[in-house]
Amino acid sequence: MRFSCVVTELSSELHADWRQLIESHVGSAITRTELIQSVWSGYGQLLRVFFADEGQPSLVVKAVVPPDEQHHPRGWQSDIAHQRKLKSYRVEACWYERYASVTRELVAMPQAILVHQAANGLLLVLEDLDTDYPRRLTNVNAQSCQAGLEWLARFHAMKLDTTGEGLWETGCYWHFQTRPDEWAAMLDSPLKTHAHAIDAALLDCEVMTLVHGDAKVANFCLSVDRRSVAAVDFQYVGRGCGMRDLVYYLGSCLSDQMLYEHADSLLDHYFKTFSAALQSSCEQQRIRQIEQRWRELYSFAWADFQRFLLGWAPDHAKLNDYSNEQTLCALEQLV
Repeated sequence: MRFSCVVTELSSELHADWRQLIESHVGSAITRTELIQSVWSGYGQLLRVFFADEGQPSLVVKAVVPPDEQHHPRGWQSDIAHQRKLKSYRVEACWYERYASVTRELVAMPQAILVHQAANGLLLVLEDLDTDYPRRLTNVNAQSCQAGLEWLARFHAMKLDTTGEGLWETGCYWHFQTRPDEWAAMLDSPLKTHAHAIDAALLDCEVMTLVHGDAKVANFCLSVDRRSVAAVDFQYVGRGCGMRDLVYYLGSCLSDQMLYEHADSLLDHYFKTFSAALQSSCEQQRIRQIEQRWRELYSFAWADFQRFLLGWAPDHAKLNDYSNEQTLCALEQLV
């Protein structure tokens, strides 16, 4: 099946062939569609769909149809970027088909109702999380970001040593090997010089898990009581050190000053949750060894993200004093 339609502007309309496919799979006619948002760089859109059968809950549709021309918000359009995005959607399809069946009470995420890959697009029909997780974190502080940290800790514990076949070999959307253009755009600096070594340190970690790969606060939905979260957007999931997710999440939640005040205690909270999640499946000595090794790589994960930002968006607000300090810590260990 191939579609000639390309999303050129935001619309709540769903392609007729995909509408028919969803209706056939669900067994009820779609009565209404609502636009949630566009997919990054105009590669499609997210829709919420409603059905004639009142017993059928609303569903979220991720309709991906790559555009004929790329228009990246920051100008990073290239064949490398295009191929990276295409692979990310194949990875996301694989995630929902093979890996997403987990214990919801531990690591909540939408379950796939339908995964359909076409010649020039991808259709994901997912559980609508808005009933149980309707809130979004906006004004984030150290306390309110704990639920996301706990989700990451349990996810990393649950997926420890998973090979991740069909996912990214290295999970993380800013992974060095997939960002040569951004590295080339960096001004000369010790970080640019040692970027390969920082990447190697993270890849040489003896203990790997699956990382979400894009664990920013916007990809977490908050429960009504604000005590738990569900995660969405699994385009960059793959093997890696859990610190990649952790530093990206903290950086998306907290200001420079808040990082200085709370990062250490939040790191402790993450590892407390991580250790508790492994109690029944892992010896205490190994848990301590993993924690020690990942703590050693904390500053390397910050430096790796800073490397990406300095090439991709050198004026970005996340390039702050705390990030600089962690980067210098990593560089000093390489000398």
